[in-house]
Amino acid sequence: MHRLLLAGSANPDLAARTAEALGAGLAVRELTRFPDGEIHVDIRESVRDADVYLLQATAPPIESNLLELLLLSDACRRGGAARVTGVIPYFGYARQDRRATGREAVGAKVLAQALSGAGIERIVTIDLHSAGLEGVFPSALEHLTALPTLAAALGPPKDALGVVVSPDAGAIKLAERWGRRLALPVALVHKTRLTGDAVATHGVAGDVRGRRPLVVDDMISTGGTLAAAIGALLEAGAEPEVTV
Repeated sequence: MHRLLLAGSANPDLAARTAEALGAGLAVRELTRFPDGEIHVDIRESVRDADVYLLQATAPPIESNLLELLLLSDACRRGGAARVTGVIPYFGYARQDRRATGREAVGAKVLAQALSGAGIERIVTIDLHSAGLEGVFPSALEHLTALPTLAAALGPPKDALGVVVSPDAGAIKLAERWGRRLALPVALVHKTRLTGDAVATHGVAGDVRGRRPLVVDDMISTGGTLAAAIGALLEAGAEPEVTV
């Protein structure tokens, strides 16, 4: 079974660099739009009996990139591909993993089912918002982490006065993993979300006074949570040299 790397339009630079790292070419495809805005995909080489790796992040514009991914997968399946693996570095709707207030959609599960229905048999993704999300995927899931690469980019801690900070309760598990990796203590900023882009903080749990914070979070939309967390850290006496 031969392998093919096929990419959508979400991140052409990432696709090109991935192909270069693998010493492979990108399969030829054409993505166009009809006058009414509908997306049309056309794979311009044979995928029959191929092991296809379909690279497409569902980052903003999420709906457009997601639909493109679904159509590409369906085209591969109908073209006779032996298997389609979706490589989705950023998985949109990951925060919608449960019902918080009542009659809500569980967006993460809807997406996972749609991907499976379009013929994606396996998904490779990085640092899902919650490890519990693995349970919503009908397809096989390879859940990777960028933590070792990011930690290596930081270099060794400058001194023992660092502290890893979770900007809210949702990132505490991630912060604990960073703390173990860097052998640093962990602190938590207590936060309440007021609206989609406004938050309020209620103090810091953990010793941050005189320490240099390393704030870790898995996704950012407006920066409101990070800005509020940094403000709370400075009020609690942390050093102004903050790394995010």
